[in-house]
Amino acid sequence: MLQISSSAVKEIQRIQRNKTQPDISLKLTVNSGGCSGLFYELKLEHQDSSQDGDRANVPQSDRLIEIDGVKVVVDGDSWQYVENLEIDYAEDIMGGGFRFHNPLAKNVCGCGISFAIA
Repeated sequence: MLQISSSAVKEIQRIQRNKTQPDISLKLTVNSGGCSGLFYELKLEHQDSSQDGDRANVPQSDRLIEIDGVKVVVDGDSWQYVENLEIDYAEDIMGGGFRFHNPLAKNVCGCGISFAIA
């Protein structure tokens, strides 16, 4: 099951508060590319909740999950790569950023965003 740490939830909520659109969910996608072959992409997307409840504008193949009040949409093709992913947020001397801990990843680039599956 996808997990988001409390620090990541707080950061996502902080970012959401700074947006002008009230219904913004986190979209998680895995794309080809990066140093190790695959990379994570996080972006905020507007969800028009007036059309079809929580699933408005979410393709049927995508998964919609709510974790601690944060709506996360996972691309249907990406789910196989992130099913047990843990998303964390940390700040260090280089700045703040989301960290990904994926037990399926066999090779992870130093950037922490690019990975490979065996």
